[in-house]
Amino acid sequence: MNEREIEYFIAEWTLIPSKGGRFEVRVNDELVFSKKELGRHAEPGEVREAILKVLDTLRPADFKLPDDD
Repeated sequence: MNEREIEYFIAEWTLIPSKGGRFEVRVNDELVFSKKELGRHAEPGEVREAILKVLDTLRPADFKLPDDD
């Protein structure tokens, strides 16, 4: 999945402030990364890969991006 496909499938991102050092990422209410549960910060690219893994299950196998023309 490339960046353009990500933009096609995600219309909006929301950052929800928290306290206590929590950093959690959810896709469709599925927790895909939790700093608190893992006890560490995310490695570079780790959150992106977790998001892509979920989005790949949502994309139909025959999906083609619409032409911009």
